Amino acid sequence: MSANPAAQTRSTAPPLSLPRLLTGQKALVTGANSGIGRAVAIAMGQAGADVIINYVSGDEAAQAAVEEIRQGGSKAIACKADVSSETEVAAMFRQIVEEFGSLDILVNNAGLQRDAHFEAMTLEQWNTVIGINLTGQFLCAREAIRLFERQGVVPQVSCAAGKIICMSSVHQEIPWAGHANYASSKGGIKLLMESLAQEVAPKRIRVNAIAPGAIRTPINTTAWSTQSAYDALMTLVPYGRIGEPEDIARVAVWLASDLSDYVLGTTIFVDGGMTLYPGFATGG
Repeated sequence: MSANPAAQTRSTAPPLSLPRLLTGQKALVTGANSGIGRAVAIAMGQAGADVIINYVSGDEAAQAAVEEIRQGGSKAIACKADVSSETEVAAMFRQIVEEFGSLDILVNNAGLQRDAHFEAMTLEQWNTVIGINLTGQFLCAREAIRLFERQGVVPQVSCAAGKIICMSSVHQEIPWAGHANYASSKGGIKLLMESLAQEVAPKRIRVNAIAPGAIRTPINTTAWSTQSAYDALMTLVPYGRIGEPEDIARVAVWLASDLSDYVLGTTIFVDGGMTLYPGFATGG
């Protein structure tokens, strides 16, 4: 790690090439024009999947992600849709079927924060976060499951009829004062994922979640962009480095592949040990 990891732009994740585990599959990644979503979409393409880049703003960034995936040899399109809108989600899935014919993987990644102390939090701040982070996952998962059920298992493509990966957070477990709307949305994702996994497993649809810890993304720049902020953050991370979007993307590729075919209803924490509560390492 460099002397000033907060200032560096190069990833601290080890460089690794991805095997073509997803060849022949179609993957939708929501909120995929920046941060974790972008990294997941790029990795899915590197692993052989054709990718739909969902986004709600930032046309140029979305198209840049599409071009990067295409340069790697996979197909890709950008699809602008607000995941909290039932009509826009339905239209997005119609476009996917028209252009790709099928879907095998949904990565429910779109999310945001609208932070405030609880007594000052507005209903708009609450509803916006719940609408995107939780209702958006419900709407996209519902459309995906309908499509997976119609398709069934196609053995030459995958052992499963479909895979859903819900992007959660360590804050499905760790309370977060000043972020009650965000933590509530992630706690909701946990039980949405588990209940859904239980319900659709007999249909050979696998549902799991990834819970990132501190990841270097635009959503949390203030937590790592200065040396003092980075140093404070590292007191929460036993592994001693910030997470990178690539750390999440590699886990997502594995969860979407047949290598994890017997894994369902599980949250994988990718957090450098944050959920080990490092403050208690010396006895609390």
